[in-house]
Amino acid sequence: MKILVVEDDRKVAGFIEQGLREEGYAVDVAPDGDEATMLAHVYDYGLQVAAELRREGRKTPILMLTARDTTEDVVRGLDSGADDYLAKPFKFDELLARVRALVRRGGASRTELLTYGPIELDRLKHKVKVAGKKLDLTPKEFQLLEHFLLRPGEVIRRTDLLEKVWDLHFDPESNVVDVHVGNLRRKLREAAGMDMIETVRGVGFRLHTPGQDE
Repeated sequence: MKILVVEDDRKVAGFIEQGLREEGYAVDVAPDGDEATMLAHVYDYGLQVAAELRREGRKTPILMLTARDTTEDVVRGLDSGADDYLAKPFKFDELLARVRALVRRGGASRTELLTYGPIELDRLKHKVKVAGKKLDLTPKEFQLLEHFLLRPGEVIRRTDLLEKVWDLHFDPESNVVDVHVGNLRRKLREAAGMDMIETVRGVGFRLHTPGQDE
């Protein structure tokens, strides 16, 4: 899941960005509404600017963080299209809890339990099992596996993984994708007793189980 943080205070934006990244989210930051609107039209986020996107019929969850905390301010924020409203200052644990709540309410099309072969991934609890046994993954490995499970059997390009799992400005020449996919491949192989991630030379990777997707 990618989150767009819209905040003109650099210190506050940096604090939120760091905290969300440590929880395993991919984060982009916009300093104002104009840039946020541009980004929200191009990329999929968990938090976006509200009114214009709602007019277009977009249903992406929106959480407003603001210093304005009167009842009238809250009403205006919710009426503009926000799903939730959190006044500053706030505790980061509460922010994370509200993000998780928005994810749970994120739309009927969202499936919380992803399965493929012996793999089970719980998107809400951030837990993975392979053949019924718990598999410990880093936040980035979890996000990679989640992305593979959303498109099992498909070849996924490295650039797609960079965009979805890292951020807009990551160096496309970096080998970070190969390193993390390699670690994930090893852990899945050890747990499942077979190689489940295939490298497609010059293109990317594919989640594949022998006997499936042939």
